[in-house]
Amino acid sequence: MFQKEVAERIVAAPSSDQYGRLAVLTASVCESHIAFTLPPGAFSPPPKVDSAVAVLSALPADQQFEHVRVLEAVAASAFGQRRKMLRASLKSIAKTNGISAADWLDACQIDPTERPENLTQAEFRSLAGYLVRKS
Repeated sequence: MFQKEVAERIVAAPSSDQYGRLAVLTASVCESHIAFTLPPGAFSPPPKVDSAVAVLSALPADQQFEHVRVLEAVAASAFGQRRKMLRASLKSIAKTNGISAADWLDACQIDPTERPENLTQAEFRSLAGYLVRKS
Protein backbone atom coordinates (compact mmCIF):
# COMPACT_ATOMS: atom_id res chain seq x y z
CA MET A 1 0.00 0.00 0.00
CA PHE A 2 1.30 3.40 -1.02
CA GLN A 3 0.15 6.96 -1.18
CA LYS A 4 -2.05 7.00 -4.30
CA GLU A 5 0.27 9.34 -6.20
CA VAL A 6 3.25 7.04 -5.57
CA ALA A 7 1.29 3.96 -6.70
CA GLU A 8 0.31 5.81 -9.87
CA ARG A 9 4.00 6.55 -10.55
CA ILE A 10 4.92 2.90 -10.02
CA VAL A 11 2.38 1.60 -12.57
CA ALA A 12 2.47 4.53 -15.04
CA ALA A 13 2.60 3.94 -18.78
CA PRO A 14 4.71 5.90 -21.27
CA SER A 15 3.32 9.30 -22.31
CA SER A 16 1.35 9.69 -19.07
CA ASP A 17 1.99 12.52 -16.63
CA GLN A 18 3.05 10.07 -13.91
CA TYR A 19 5.55 8.14 -16.08
CA GLY A 20 9.10 8.46 -14.87
CA ARG A 21 12.13 6.74 -13.48
CA LEU A 22 10.17 4.70 -10.94
CA ALA A 23 7.86 3.25 -13.61
CA VAL A 24 10.80 2.41 -15.89
CA LEU A 25 12.64 0.57 -13.14
CA THR A 26 9.54 -1.24 -11.90
CA ALA A 27 8.60 -2.41 -15.40
CA SER A 28 12.10 -3.80 -15.92
CA VAL A 29 11.49 -6.53 -13.32
CA CYS A 30 7.73 -6.58 -12.58
CA GLU A 31 4.29 -6.35 -14.02
CA SER A 32 2.29 -3.91 -11.94
CA HIS A 33 -1.19 -2.55 -11.56
CA ILE A 34 -3.30 -0.78 -8.98
CA ALA A 35 -5.70 -3.22 -7.37
CA PHE A 36 -7.81 -0.63 -5.53
CA THR A 37 -7.69 2.74 -3.84
CA LEU A 38 -8.77 3.73 -0.36
CA PRO A 39 -10.03 7.11 0.80
CA PRO A 40 -8.57 8.73 3.92
CA GLY A 41 -11.71 7.77 5.88
CA ALA A 42 -10.74 4.09 5.65
CA PHE A 43 -8.07 4.69 8.30
CA SER A 44 -8.09 5.90 11.87
CA PRO A 45 -6.79 8.51 12.24
CA PRO A 46 -7.41 9.46 8.61
CA PRO A 47 -4.36 10.59 6.61
CA LYS A 48 -4.59 13.64 4.39
CA VAL A 49 -4.13 11.62 1.19
CA ASP A 50 -5.75 8.72 -0.66
CA SER A 51 -3.99 5.36 -0.57
CA ALA A 52 -3.69 2.65 -3.20
CA VAL A 53 -2.66 -0.99 -3.26
CA ALA A 54 -0.21 -1.66 -6.07
CA VAL A 55 0.26 -5.28 -7.09
CA LEU A 56 3.80 -6.07 -8.23
CA SER A 57 4.31 -9.47 -9.86
CA ALA A 58 7.84 -10.47 -10.74
CA LEU A 59 8.42 -11.07 -14.43
CA PRO A 60 9.75 -14.49 -15.38
CA ALA A 61 13.54 -14.51 -15.01
CA ASP A 62 14.09 -14.54 -18.77
CA GLN A 63 12.01 -11.35 -19.18
CA GLN A 64 13.63 -9.36 -16.38
CA PHE A 65 16.23 -6.82 -17.43
CA GLU A 66 19.48 -7.99 -15.88
CA HIS A 67 21.34 -4.66 -15.96
CA VAL A 68 19.02 -2.71 -13.65
CA ARG A 69 21.84 -0.51 -12.31
CA VAL A 70 22.69 0.68 -15.81
CA LEU A 71 19.00 1.16 -16.58
CA GLU A 72 18.66 3.21 -13.39
CA ALA A 73 21.55 5.46 -14.46
CA VAL A 74 20.01 5.96 -17.91
CA ALA A 75 16.56 6.69 -16.47
CA ALA A 76 18.03 9.06 -13.87
CA SER A 77 19.86 10.98 -16.58
CA ALA A 78 16.87 11.04 -18.92
CA PHE A 79 14.33 12.11 -16.30
CA GLY A 80 16.75 14.41 -14.47
CA GLN A 81 15.93 16.98 -17.13
CA ARG A 82 12.45 15.77 -17.94
CA ARG A 83 11.37 18.54 -20.30
CA LYS A 84 14.54 18.45 -22.37
CA MET A 85 15.00 16.39 -25.48
CA LEU A 86 16.92 13.15 -25.06
CA ARG A 87 19.96 14.46 -26.93
CA ALA A 88 20.40 17.04 -24.16
CA SER A 89 19.30 15.03 -21.12
CA LEU A 90 21.53 12.05 -21.99
CA LYS A 91 24.57 14.12 -22.95
CA SER A 92 26.38 13.78 -19.60
CA ILE A 93 25.96 10.01 -19.27
CA ALA A 94 26.97 9.56 -22.91
CA LYS A 95 30.12 11.61 -22.37
CA THR A 96 30.94 9.61 -19.23
CA ASN A 97 30.77 6.46 -21.38
CA GLY A 98 32.92 7.93 -24.16
CA ILE A 99 30.19 8.29 -26.76
CA SER A 100 28.05 11.09 -28.12
CA ALA A 101 24.39 11.21 -27.22
CA ALA A 102 23.48 11.58 -30.91
CA ASP A 103 25.43 8.45 -31.91
CA TRP A 104 24.02 6.49 -28.96
CA LEU A 105 20.43 7.42 -29.79
CA ASP A 106 21.03 6.72 -33.48
CA ALA A 107 22.47 3.28 -32.70
CA CYS A 108 19.33 2.52 -30.66
CA GLN A 109 17.07 3.95 -33.40
CA ILE A 110 15.57 6.54 -31.07
CA ASP A 111 14.70 10.05 -32.22
CA PRO A 112 17.07 12.46 -30.41
CA THR A 113 14.30 15.08 -30.24
CA GLU A 114 12.06 12.73 -28.25
CA ARG A 115 11.39 13.40 -24.59
CA PRO A 116 12.02 10.73 -21.94
CA GLU A 117 8.38 10.43 -20.89
CA ASN A 118 7.54 9.09 -24.36
CA LEU A 119 10.07 6.23 -24.42
CA THR A 120 8.85 2.69 -23.99
CA GLN A 121 10.37 0.12 -21.65
CA ALA A 122 11.97 -1.54 -24.71
CA GLU A 123 13.61 1.74 -25.73
CA PHE A 124 15.02 2.31 -22.24
CA ARG A 125 16.30 -1.27 -22.24
CA SER A 126 17.89 -0.66 -25.63
CA LEU A 127 19.71 2.44 -24.33
CA ALA A 128 20.97 0.60 -21.24
CA GLY A 129 21.91 -2.48 -23.23
CA TYR A 130 23.99 -0.38 -25.59
CA LEU A 131 26.00 1.00 -22.66
CA VAL A 132 26.52 -2.50 -21.29
CA ARG A 133 27.85 -3.69 -24.67
CA LYS A 134 30.14 -0.64 -24.94
CA SER A 135 31.82 -1.31 -21.59
